[in-house]
Amino acid sequence: MAAGRERKAVVIGGGVGGLASGVALARHGWDVSVVERATSLDPVGAGIVVAPNAVRSLDALGVGDATRDLAALQGEFGLRRPDGRWLVRGRAEEPTSLFGDRTLMLHRAQLVGLLADALPPGALRLGASVEVTDPGTTTRAARVTTTDAATGTTTETDADLVVAADGIGSATRTRWWASAPGPVAGGSTAWRFVTPPLPGASGAEVWGRGVVLGVMPLADGRIYMYVSVAEAAGVPRDLDELRARLADWYDPIPALLASVDDDAALRHELRHLPAPPASLATGRVALVGDAAHAMLPNLGQGGCQALEDAVVLGVRVGPDGDVAESLQRWSAERRPRVEQVMRMSARLATPTLWTSRAATAARDAGMRAFGRWAGTLGARALRPVMSWQPPEG
Repeated sequence: MAAGRERKAVVIGGGVGGLASGVALARHGWDVSVVERATSLDPVGAGIVVAPNAVRSLDALGVGDATRDLAALQGEFGLRRPDGRWLVRGRAEEPTSLFGDRTLMLHRAQLVGLLADALPPGALRLGASVEVTDPGTTTRAARVTTTDAATGTTTETDADLVVAADGIGSATRTRWWASAPGPVAGGSTAWRFVTPPLPGASGAEVWGRGVVLGVMPLADGRIYMYVSVAEAAGVPRDLDELRARLADWYDPIPALLASVDDDAALRHELRHLPAPPASLATGRVALVGDAAHAMLPNLGQGGCQALEDAVVLGVRVGPDGDVAESLQRWSAERRPRVEQVMRMSARLATPTLWTSRAATAARDAGMRAFGRWAGTLGARALRPVMSWQPPEG
């Protein structure tokens, strides 16, 4: 490295993983550019669950306290049946003693805003796309082509490090990880939206026959909701059909669904990667977040693992070392963990896809029978995920 020259890192994508990577690298001495093809940071999604492991990641990025200040204080929470009967019931704060911090619930736009504000001035570039044309080697920089959406102007630049945070459909992964598995269907379609405040709405996840619905109060009184419907249950064509499908679910679910602005509701088929690539790095390019390990949402760890990726990347890949070798060590540290979380997410999703009356009745009866013990056992099973600590550095 030439004396006095900051080494350049280019981050592709301005979502949670990309912004967090930019913040982490900048805090460890990199000259960072985060490039997002959209012309504004209008994040896809409505709400995000920030589990304790991710809260500690945000602490390492310098925005943990600000996130806590914006997040809702969760009270009663658990699993319910469509008629409102509790299957597993408790307080959302109870696992804190096991995991060392509480789970935060906030609007995704708030988290994106905090991360964007934590970047160095001028580090974020909107309205441009980046293509990796050469991933580089130990002795050769990576090369990227950046295209400005407004003018069509392209520029080619060298980068000492490239972080691809370009999502489940990552063009970077498709080009440079030819043998890596691509996305597969998760077996259901999901809606996400935020409703106006409704007094008395408490947090819960509701399991029906092939349908899962979440009610997550936000700090400002609004309600973040998600609904997933298994393909085997017959996916409604639109929000009106979904409302009709859930019209007999317990109050206030019908009222919450009725209050949704149809134009603001997001609908998409759930997809995931069956496994991460054999390595999360090639040359001087790293895959983070959904580009590396898109998982089903049932464990609430997609964004959390992206935050972990970013924090570990900042610590392990310094601007003064051999980037390509450091990336391989980073990958060897991260890949087993994200693969484990992907598998846990897929296992948890399986019983939510059941549509058989007998199977779902047995599932519900088992959860009711074990009650609080089942919740405690589940929390203990999650301890390896939730109790993760960022590396020092």
